Amino acid sequence: MLMSRFQIAATALAGLALSSMGALAQESPYKGAQINFVVSADAGNSYDMFARMIGRYLPRHIPGQPLVIVQNMPGAGGLRAANWLYNVAPKDGLTIGMINNTLPFDPLYSNKQAQFDAAKFNWLGSPSKENALLIVFHTVPVKNLEEAKSRELVLSATGAGSTPAFFARVLSSLFDLKVKIIPGYKSQTEGFLGMERGENDGNASPFWSSLSSEFPQWIEQKKIRPLVYYGAPRVPEIEAPHALDLLKDPEKRAIMEIAQAGLGMGRPMLAPPSVDTGKVSILRKAVAATFADENYKAECAKARLNCASPSTGDELAALVQQIYASPKSAVDKITEIYMQGQQK
Repeated sequence: MLMSRFQIAATALAGLALSSMGALAQESPYKGAQINFVVSADAGNSYDMFARMIGRYLPRHIPGQPLVIVQNMPGAGGLRAANWLYNVAPKDGLTIGMINNTLPFDPLYSNKQAQFDAAKFNWLGSPSKENALLIVFHTVPVKNLEEAKSRELVLSATGAGSTPAFFARVLSSLFDLKVKIIPGYKSQTEGFLGMERGENDGNASPFWSSLSSEFPQWIEQKKIRPLVYYGAPRVPEIEAPHALDLLKDPEKRAIMEIAQAGLGMGRPMLAPPSVDTGKVSILRKAVAATFADENYKAECAKARLNCASPSTGDELAALVQQIYASPKSAVDKITEIYMQGQQK
């Protein structure tokens, strides 16, 4: 029995609908799923705050709108989470992470506790890039970096191997500064209180975004004096030169590029190695869409978080490759500086 034109059209439309539904199902492996978002920091830390905010918006941009659960995994300066994400985490696209921004380069510094190959992570993006500064309190009789060369700077740190101590040693080496590091402070905030009391002169690595959001009065009233700053983007509001603008020697510039690479990583998000490329593509697109979401950006502004300079997964991967291709002499020097903080 021959079908009418109407029946033929209806059959074709039904087949097309079934085909579309099948394609949609294939494009939505996250429907009804749960994504575990592991953060290498304690609850309440800025990394944790970013992860929880991103976790609220990310599902809106993933086909299937999966549930995102943030899990904190602090320990060993973030290495516990980084190692777990690389070696143990399921590689099914349902586990992602946000790790401390210096960790991708720990293997470069010959840190044997870093049990991963940074180039093999699937980098997803970062909500921000950061700048950091060498600051002194306004009562310190040093007005600029040149004057600092003739006076010892007493700088606070949370430990000999901490980020403030590392950058104090880096800047001391590159700019011929005399630096004494006081590593006994429990937190950067405690170090700042010590600066106000005159126990120390300042700090070598506070983020500009943190200073401008948490201590805006210091900037407005010129209670702190930036001597130099470093990091990814240039910031005209910072009344100090950028380190790379002062360094003309190619090797010194290469050393600074390696040292500040973590700031370019911002707060990097990643998936474990060997995740299906299709799922990685979905996650990267969702992360980029989240960072462009106007509601997300409004919440960032309300929370005083720096969301103005996000990075894509491709940009993070390119930065990792660039830094690992640095000249051996520069890598050796930065490794020497890094290892000074690991000696007991």
